[in-house]
Formats: sequence, structure tokens, C-alpha cells
Amino acid sequence: MLKLENCRILNGGYAVEADLEIQSGSCTAVIGPSGAGKSTLVEAIAGFLPLTRGEIRWQGADMVGQPPGKRPVAMLFQDGNLFPHLSAAQNVGLGLRASLRLSDADWQEVEAALARVGLSGMGARKPAALSGGQQSRVALARVLVQGRDILLLDEPFAALGPALKAEMLDLVAELARESGATVLMVSHEPADARRIADQVVLVAEGRAHPPQPTAELLDNPPPALKAYLG
Repeated sequence: MLKLENCRILNGGYAVEADLEIQSGSCTAVIGPSGAGKSTLVEAIAGFLPLTRGEIRWQGADMVGQPPGKRPVAMLFQDGNLFPHLSAAQNVGLGLRASLRLSDADWQEVEAALARVGLSGMGARKPAALSGGQQSRVALARVLVQGRDILLLDEPFAALGPALKAEMLDLVAELARESGATVLMVSHEPADARRIADQVVLVAEGRAHPPQPTAELLDNPPPALKAYLG
């Protein structure tokens, strides 16, 4: 279980508070008005933003104080964060070792991850030689080889067209089911939440609210969410 206890996260000129629990193995959408603090919430879980109070616990162990690389967390960012001078395989290999000093077994794992996301035989290509959807798959393969318990998505597929984005969301859901990973997905689109999320955390008016079943929340949105959805 992922548990945020009495948390206050400061990011620039605003703060987000959270006191909630996320069940292990669930897929949770994080939605709310622009600027409400959705990315702030997941960045705090990843360790990129500090808490001014509270605790973040995974399976009972407090993660506060641990650097991002030591947390059981992998994160997909909006831009994919691929290095243009490295091949697709090398970009994935960074998920295993930043030095890229990989054994033959490691490279086999990289190739297996590329194959799992539909990029078999494309490991030698640089990001510029890949489509936007293929670049997203490389970033997802890099997360896959890390084997972390928690996967955070900060709208990594926002630049993709509707059909391709739906395909990527389905792939994330499939990979999460296979690995048992706990997924938190920041999204501006209720359709994304309905597609793969078991539950939704609403971030609004300075607070990340406890998760509610997706259909229940979106079919009967509170005023802050209703104003955002229109």
C-alpha cells in the first residue's frame, strides 16, 4: 500500500496537502484543474519535491529522506526524457545502469523490453529516427527494465493523437497487470481515467482527496471538478 499521511508539499508559491491511501496493484488517475498540483503530488512521491510535513509510506516503510533513485518508483515524464545521441537500446539500458556498462544478460533484457513494447529490431535507431509513438514506447521500455513497484505517469502521452494515446494507455495497463505495479497517472482527460483507472484522486483547492471509484466520481463530480470539466 502507498500511504500519504498528513502531507504538505510546497512547490513555488502554492502548497498541496494529502492524506490518502492507494492500494497496491491498483491504477489510479490523478485529475483536477490546471495548476491545482497534480504533477506536484506525483513528483513528491517520486522524491523530486520535499515535504514540509508528513510521511510517504510504501508497504509500511517511510520513503521521506530517500533520494529518487533509491525509491521503489519509476516515472514517465511528458517529454519522454530520451537522450537524442543514444540509440533506443542505450536509452532503455539507462534504466539498468546510468554508466551503460551492461553485461550480455543486461543487453538481452533490454532487447526483451523493446520487444515487449513492440519495438523488436529497432534498438539501434536514434530517437530522431522514431515516431512520437515509438519514442513513447522506448521510454516505457526503460521503465519496464527498472522493475519498480510504483509507476508514475505525468501525462507522457499528451502529445500523441487520440488513437495512439489509447493504444499506449492500454499497453501501460497490460504491463502493470503483468508486473503487479501500482500506477498513478496524471491526466487532464476524463476519458483516460475511464479507460484504465480503477479509481481517481481529485486534486483541487490545495488538496489531493482520497481516491474514489472512477465512474462514481466522474458521473457525479463535486463542484470543483464539475467546473473544470464544464
